[in-house]
Amino acid sequence: MTSRDMVTPSFGWLAEGIRPVLYLVGLVLLATSAMMLIPSLVDFFYGDRDWQAFAMSSLGGAVLGAILVYPNRGMLGLGLSLRQAFLLTPLSWFAVAALGAVPFYLTTFGTTSGDVTNAFFEAMSGITTTGSTVITDLEEAPPGLLTWRALLQWMGGIGIIAIAIAVLPALGIGGMQLFRTESSDRSEKVLPKVRQIAAAIGSVYLGITVLAALTYWLQGMTIFDAILHSLTTISTGGYSTSDNSFGNWEANGIQWTSSLFMLAGGIPFVLYVRFLAGDMSALFDTQVRRFLTFLGVIILLTGTVLLSTGTYAPEAAYRYAAFNIISVVTTTGYATTDYSLWGNAAIALFFGLTFVGGCTGSTAGGIKIFRFEVIYIMLKAHFRQLLYPSGVVVKTYAGRPLSNDVVSSVVVFLAVFFATYSALTVALMALGLDFLTSASGAVTALANVGPGLGDLIGPAGNFLLLPDMAKWLLSFGMLLGRLELFTVLILFYPRFWRS
Repeated sequence: MTSRDMVTPSFGWLAEGIRPVLYLVGLVLLATSAMMLIPSLVDFFYGDRDWQAFAMSSLGGAVLGAILVYPNRGMLGLGLSLRQAFLLTPLSWFAVAALGAVPFYLTTFGTTSGDVTNAFFEAMSGITTTGSTVITDLEEAPPGLLTWRALLQWMGGIGIIAIAIAVLPALGIGGMQLFRTESSDRSEKVLPKVRQIAAAIGSVYLGITVLAALTYWLQGMTIFDAILHSLTTISTGGYSTSDNSFGNWEANGIQWTSSLFMLAGGIPFVLYVRFLAGDMSALFDTQVRRFLTFLGVIILLTGTVLLSTGTYAPEAAYRYAAFNIISVVTTTGYATTDYSLWGNAAIALFFGLTFVGGCTGSTAGGIKIFRFEVIYIMLKAHFRQLLYPSGVVVKTYAGRPLSNDVVSSVVVFLAVFFATYSALTVALMALGLDFLTSASGAVTALANVGPGLGDLIGPAGNFLLLPDMAKWLLSFGMLLGRLELFTVLILFYPRFWRS
């Protein structure tokens, strides 16, 4: 073998290994095309001509899906290899975003009409449940368009739950090994088979969505607004039917209700399955307890400051604090007010909260609570080792030994996250954006939160006026963050493509 042969990539595995991946991507496109019929019917019912845009997009997506499925059927065999799983995950999400962008492009309404960049940005923000938007005058938007935005986020929410439970732990990404269903007591003892687990989680997801819709309706929303907001609340997506987001609804305790449903979306859904199966202690999981404790402390302190400074009356102070803090930490991205007007300390607080995220196995994005727990465990163990150099320090998480591969995985994830965040911030600044816009825009994309900070992309603004290149960079950041970085970045590693 010559030196040239040794460095030339070989794509032998890809030639055959790509076929099961294409088959599954085709199925995803077929499912997405079927979902497009819903906004098409909504527009047809309301007499809006945009129903044709969704019908055409659905037909095109179905044809493309069939082209991928038909010649590759029967190719799954014994399942997917590690490389195939790495390839399938970002490819399927990109395919949904690309197909999902078509009706935004074909619509006769708004800033995505005829604009490839805005259409793709809106679709990627939707399917990754980020919630950043380039569409204005939402109150005037066609009902089908609003429905499609909400459906994209709802699909993205259940999609990331499936990936977090079935794919990421097996790939060992960022400490997700802790949540392998085959080695932990989280899923295996609930139902015996993976398909049953998936069906149970899907039923819970749908059930909470229906409950949220009914509650919103009973508290004063129209049935249309209630359904759409239920889809984007449980998915922690944050798309609203109003430019003012939840600032349009303050009566009857609806913001308190929304806060609870956002919390529900930020908790591992497999715990709901365990709870419904009779495990009454399931919702007192270690990660959940610390997640709720963290939120409770931050909300109490913030609400007290808002009250003591006379910014709001008592009920409003704690309501605004709870709603907006929960919205950012669960990466939902709803807003009730422009919290950047609360002062510099509030800006710093919300900037920091943007990084946090919810629990693993939930619909929330961000770094995730359990990674902060692992870092705390490591720091505590390190300090003990400094005090007792000859002692044996055992690191445990939720009563189980914390292996070195989990620790190193979390450390590497955090290093890559902040390196990527820094690079994205610098790239945005190179496009002429100010530091606050660039820094908050980068983290809100990677953490899939939605609103940034500053006059341009803050809770009272949107992403429309950003340069096109910035929107493409942020779209890539959304995909990176939603898929835990490594499933995307590994595709840029040359050795991945070699036999």
